[in-house]
Parts: sequence; C-alpha cells; structure tokens
Amino acid sequence: MIYGTAEDWLAAKERRVLLFGMSGLGKTHVAKCLRRAGGWFHYSVDYRIGTRYMGELIVDNAKREAMKVPFLRDLLMSDSIYIGSNITFDNLDPVSTYLGKPGDPGRGGLPFAEYQRRQTEFRDAEVAALLDTGRFIDRAKALYGYPHFVCDTGGSICEWVDPEDSDDPVLRALSANCLMIWIEGSEAHTAELVRRFDSAPKPMAYRPDFLLRMWHEYLSQRNVAEDRVNPDDFIRFTYAKALAHRQPLYAAMARNWGLVVRAEDMARIEGEADFVEVVAAAMRERMRGAA
Repeated sequence: MIYGTAEDWLAAKERRVLLFGMSGLGKTHVAKCLRRAGGWFHYSVDYRIGTRYMGELIVDNAKREAMKVPFLRDLLMSDSIYIGSNITFDNLDPVSTYLGKPGDPGRGGLPFAEYQRRQTEFRDAEVAALLDTGRFIDRAKALYGYPHFVCDTGGSICEWVDPEDSDDPVLRALSANCLMIWIEGSEAHTAELVRRFDSAPKPMAYRPDFLLRMWHEYLSQRNVAEDRVNPDDFIRFTYAKALAHRQPLYAAMARNWGLVVRAEDMARIEGEADFVEVVAAAMRERMRGAA
C-alpha cells in the first residue's frame, strides 16, 4: 500500500484512494462527500467509460433505433436533429442501456451473441478507464491544484483482474497510485441489494465464463429457447449469483492489494475528517491482523 501505516496516512499531504465493491454500498456517496469538502478530485470510472470510451457506441445505438422510425429517420438524414448522450455523474443510464439484456427481442432483449459483444466492449472500456487513473491524478494536480484524489470504480472491476496474481497489470497500476479500499457489505446489505435489484433490474457486466455458465443454467432450468428468454428474469436470476461470485474476488483484492472498510462505517461518513479517521482505523485493524 502507498501508505505503510495509519500514521503515514494521517500525516499525508496528498491522499489518493480508490473505492471498490458492489454498486449500492456507498462508493459514490463517499466520493461526493469528499468532493464537497474541497481539495478532492472525484474520478468516476463509469463516467469516463460513458464519455471517452463508449460515447460513440452509445450515440450510434440511439441513432440506430431512431432510424427505424420514418419521421426521425428523415430528420436525421437531413441533419435536422441531433442525438447525443446526456451522461452525468448522477445519470449513468446511457451506459447500462447500451449494455442491454439478452433474450426475447419483443421484450427489449438482445441476441445473446450481440449481448456478449457489448460485454466485451464494456470490459475493454472499463480496463482502459481504470488505467487512466494515474494520468487523472496528474491532471487533477497540474490543472486544478487538487492535492487529494478519489477514484470511484464500478462494481465490475473484479471481473477483469486476477487478485491472486502479483503481476496483474491493472491492479499493479492502481495500487501504485492509490490506496485501494474495499467497501464490504454485510448479509443484510446483500439482501437489500437483491431486493432493490428485483424491483428495478439493471444491466451488469460479467466475465465471459461466468456469463456463459449463467446463460446455459438459465436455459436449462427454465427450459426455454434463447429468443424466448424474459430479459429481466434472466438478469434477476443472475444477480444474486453474481454477488456470491464477486465476494471472494473483492476479498482477495483487499487482502492482497489494499484494505477493508465496512459499509456501515462508510455510511456514517459526512465529510473529509470522518473519512480520514475511518480509513486510519481500518489500517490499524489490518496491521493488528497481520501481527
């Protein structure tokens, strides 16, 4: 870790952290608290994905749908209207909408091969955005004078790395620049995340082998053809299994590359001082565990 002890962290003139864990456990909440405190640059990996690496794909997909409507097609072909993506830190829906859901096209589903292709595009975009972290640390300081930096990652970071590989290129680059912090949820948090997801299922990204296994399991258990799959039912079916699949990956990332902060501790953070102390306490706890 770039801060060897809690004392090093407390005395640091420049603090650089990366938050990871399941979506919905407080990464963006904490990042916004720090940004409001002043002196912190908030780097959103998902925002970077949607603007720099997938922006053109997202807009082209919207144009493709618009071209199916004769009225809009004529306006597009004559350059009379403009279609753009209004992605913000608080509205990342254009990214998840592009990812889509596999299944019955009559219910908004994508052919599975197309769904896989978009998953690959997202993986490449997320890895590139993660590797931009170091450059944004330099930009934040050189352009804006920010001494502190928080990287707010997406829940799928664990899908593209091998936390047990000491030479993993993404984790090596990130840990060289930031203190990596896992926001760990409890069983109660997991149950709440599942409840929320059931009420409003959203597209997610998965490593290819896991996705393929879930797809075949679903088709077998539901005894349904690929083009008859209910897209929302499939991603609900996959979500709880994804939480269980990701948990040991997050744990290994924290064990080998960073530290753990409990979600309930992060939820109590109201400003920079709270955050600094919570992280210091987590570092002390890690050192006691290693003793």
